[in-house]
Amino acid sequence: MRVGIGTRVLNCFVDTLLVFLLAYAAFNGWNWYVRYWGYTYFNFGWFFWSMLFVYYMFFESIFKRTPGKWLSYSKVVSASGKKPSIGQIFIRSIIRLTIIDMFFFPFLDKTLHDHLSKTEVVEV
Repeated sequence: MRVGIGTRVLNCFVDTLLVFLLAYAAFNGWNWYVRYWGYTYFNFGWFFWSMLFVYYMFFESIFKRTPGKWLSYSKVVSASGKKPSIGQIFIRSIIRLTIIDMFFFPFLDKTLHDHLSKTEVVEV
């Protein structure tokens, strides 16, 4: 059974918080090298968006779930109800980098990354 919008919001909140914390740690670690070793400075956004992509690719390709989905007892499946392919997970992760992703919910009854990758988030 497909999860509702409340579950999706909870998943997004938990996962974004974890991505932010990981990106913040990586950003501060990198800035130590910038300050003391003269490495090239990168804006925090580069760390956040890179971490977002890696986070979703890692968790969804291996476990079909992220920590937010574990918390809400949901998982990602393909349209046929099976484990999504690496290609589908890659598309999901790339499309999440767009700011307009979530605004498709009222029109498609799902997010853009679900629609384009032909996946669903369902209850476990």
